[in-house]
Amino acid sequence: MGFVIAVDGPAASGKGTVASRLAAHYGYPYLDTGLLYRAVGWRLQTNRGDLGDAAAAEAIARALDVSELEMPEVRTRAAGEAASRVAVHPGVRAALLDLQRQFAAQEPGSVLDGRDIGTVIAPAAQAKLFVTARPEVRAERRWKQLCGQGETVAFEDVLADIRIRDERDSGRASAPLTQAADAVLLDTSHLTIEAAFDAARRIVEAARAK
Repeated sequence: MGFVIAVDGPAASGKGTVASRLAAHYGYPYLDTGLLYRAVGWRLQTNRGDLGDAAAAEAIARALDVSELEMPEVRTRAAGEAASRVAVHPGVRAALLDLQRQFAAQEPGSVLDGRDIGTVIAPAAQAKLFVTARPEVRAERRWKQLCGQGETVAFEDVLADIRIRDERDSGRASAPLTQAADAVLLDTSHLTIEAAFDAARRIVEAARAK
């Protein structure tokens, strides 16, 4: 296994931006694992399935084509909500586990972001970050992103979604969102993108120096 950078955190915390910037900086391949769950949820809904149907969701996860991660549909608000709902199914998480671990095992290194990278997917990752921000800050970021994509949604609804997803992600029985004991906390509430990336890079450099 190469040098693995695990970036975990709640929705709209900035973890994806930080992770993608780190990947570009070090020249490592990058995987936004949340897109895997978004693709499963989107496909299930497209098939007119029930997001609560664990068996159907698992079947889609096992047959997932990673090319679907590039589709704009998986980045919508609806796909995000669907992802949070299918992610509670242990069978879905198990189906996507090997795919994520194979990605993490690449040489000379890799960057993965999600909810359980440092705790479940790559617990031996050499660098672990837990990126977070206050719910109101995260909701504003997501609201602006959705508006930029042409979606019409109220800020209050996005904030409610964020709070519901936080509770669902942290409360699920299988691989809940939690900070790994050896992860470094990075609160981006008051940081610009450049400042957040610089702080993350310094965390990774400290890990590389060990």
